[in-house]
Amino acid sequence: MCDELGMQDAQLIARIRRKYRQLQGALNERSRRLWAASEALEVGWGGVTAVAEATQMSQTTVRTGIAELKAPRRGRAALPPERIRRAGGGRRCVTLNDPQLIPALDGLVEPTSRGDPESPLRWTIKSTRTLAEELTRRAHPISYGTVATLLDQTGYSLQGNRKTREGASHPDRNAQFEYLNAEVAKFLKRGQPAISVDTKKKELVGDFKNGGRDWRPRGQPEEVRVHDFKDAVLGKAIPYGVYDILNNQGWVSVGIDHDTAAFAVNTIRRWWKRMGRRRFPNARELLVTADSGGSNSARSRLWKVALQELADDIRLRITVGHLPPGTSKWNKIEHRLFSFITQNWRGQPLASLQAIVELIGHTRTSKGLTVRAELDKNTYPKGIEVPDEQLDQVQLKSHVFHGEWNYTILPR
Repeated sequence: MCDELGMQDAQLIARIRRKYRQLQGALNERSRRLWAASEALEVGWGGVTAVAEATQMSQTTVRTGIAELKAPRRGRAALPPERIRRAGGGRRCVTLNDPQLIPALDGLVEPTSRGDPESPLRWTIKSTRTLAEELTRRAHPISYGTVATLLDQTGYSLQGNRKTREGASHPDRNAQFEYLNAEVAKFLKRGQPAISVDTKKKELVGDFKNGGRDWRPRGQPEEVRVHDFKDAVLGKAIPYGVYDILNNQGWVSVGIDHDTAAFAVNTIRRWWKRMGRRRFPNARELLVTADSGGSNSARSRLWKVALQELADDIRLRITVGHLPPGTSKWNKIEHRLFSFITQNWRGQPLASLQAIVELIGHTRTSKGLTVRAELDKNTYPKGIEVPDEQLDQVQLKSHVFHGEWNYTILPR
């Protein structure tokens, strides 16, 4: 009968598996082993393999159970019924044999806070293999697998860095946010445009690796360059965005020169002429919320001069509100526009400027976000100095509350 069934008999394995699942919850380590041994003996030739495959036990465990069942017949002392293992069975816990192992491991993993600041692993990748090698050199012989187990038991896990530290917080940080929110609410209530602006991360143009994954035929990932060195011909793309808070619309100018205040203000100009004035035909003023640094820095003279030229051009009062220093991630454009652009082009190499423009322009969300994008081929030289005489001509009216962050520029 055993020859007829064979080791690979699917029906036999399925029958054993069903019986095992019915009994599994009621079996301890010993009874599970003995039950498996009994099933294997009943099957006969090939029974050990069949039972091991059906129950996912090792064949060694099944054979051990068979030996226990046959022990009385061979004159050996059977295991007392109240015991699961023989006395002294199994390895002693490594920490019992070496009580100083955990402190030594802790000192290697966290040398700066709790352990040895002179640890040889202070500036080294602390993999489980590296930790095991160093512990062994320190007379604590251990395998890297046991190191992983101990790390888990003592509360360690693999973790990345988390961006949480923003530097010193300005005492009026929350007050400035409240002021900006109130300004935005006033503009929107009056039907006047309010926008959020910023520069997105600069991107290498070419067949470079882009984060994320995209659907492709199995086993056929898109091949890209190994090294991310800037292509001398294709260069970099500089996306500067404008987000219309009321209409949930975005505009992105993709620059190819430098991220300057002139480039930033020209992007706002393009947004107004292509999208803004159609959405706000009765606009008399414009609110711009921006970071305190970068091309739209609160301290940039060129930013203010360029905004004066924009106000003269579009004949609008331009009110600017800067986010407090160190809070750029709270800028609305970051999580209402840029994050969706990044999702839209995930896993796709930005092979050309036109591809970048198309990917940005086709960004959509279920909440109604739409985006337009254009390539800006203009040059924007860096290092332009604005003399005092030119700055004095700016019709800038500082607000009472933090005038360095909040101000209005009147058209001349």
